[in-house]
Amino acid sequence: MTGIDYHHNFNLFFDGLELPRQNRDRTEHMALHSQRGEGFVRRFVPRFDINVVVSDFTFRQDYSMPLVTKTAMVELNYCLQGKREVSVDGVQYEFVPGSCTLQLMNEVGSQFEFQGNESYLMLGIGIPVSTFHHFMEEGGGGRSADFDRILGQASFRVFQETMQPSTAIVLERMLAALQNRSTKNLEIECSTLELLSLGFQSILTEGTSGTTKLSKSDMTKISEARDIMLQRMIDPPSLLELSRLIGMNDNKLKSGFKEMFGTTVFGYLRDIRLEKALHLLQQGNLNVNETSCAVGYSNSSHFSEVFREKYGINPGKLVKQFASSVLMTSKHESNL
Repeated sequence: MTGIDYHHNFNLFFDGLELPRQNRDRTEHMALHSQRGEGFVRRFVPRFDINVVVSDFTFRQDYSMPLVTKTAMVELNYCLQGKREVSVDGVQYEFVPGSCTLQLMNEVGSQFEFQGNESYLMLGIGIPVSTFHHFMEEGGGGRSADFDRILGQASFRVFQETMQPSTAIVLERMLAALQNRSTKNLEIECSTLELLSLGFQSILTEGTSGTTKLSKSDMTKISEARDIMLQRMIDPPSLLELSRLIGMNDNKLKSGFKEMFGTTVFGYLRDIRLEKALHLLQQGNLNVNETSCAVGYSNSSHFSEVFREKYGINPGKLVKQFASSVLMTSKHESNL
């Protein structure tokens, strides 16, 4: 089965949860039956070959759900709350909060396990294989990743990694937009494509190169270093302190970090600070000085300079543009 038939996989999932589904391939809101639990599943179809599914529910008791997919597809899934387990062809997989999972599947049998009285919040993006191949095509006509080549003789393959901070920011913005009934399909599609791009680049381009010289232990330590920098974004440790915290030579940390994340330790920190700053400024609650301090810049002039280098706009101008758009919106609403 090919093309748009991939919608059927999602419908089987909704039916397995006993949701009151009305449409086969359209945007809709489905509430969990009160006897089963509380919460909902919302499906968004910004275009015919993209399904976005937000699952936000709690079961009253443990719930086990079998599912047999009927056609090949690719799914990118973000687990934000609640640990769940899925068994595929007898192999157990675990999805924990803060993880990003890329799944490539043919016709496979699976078993979903949900724990009672545990809150689940997940966002999944599903696309057919033809769309995946379209996204993987390069300017020269080649294809950076091929569904059949990745899957090989298997019927299911999964890649999982810790969610990147840049992804978390896009995801947070998207979830907020999806709660707004006036959000247009164009906006949903743009955010979805951004998440797909980040996920495919991180997992398929960087995560499967097979050329790393780092041991699994080294990669764990470097990931720990990354987490420490994120936790201490406002007051980060020096490189020497960071290397002592994770028990690794500072030179090895520098080279290994560059190999894993494509940039230096402090280059990575700068990018995350600026992405967070952009998100704060777009919310419109903080001015430039407050935003600068919130992301760890003590000098607002220096902050404005590096922000402008990254985004091509002065943060002060961004604040004014936001304030102007809010004012125009309120005037429009008052005239209605």
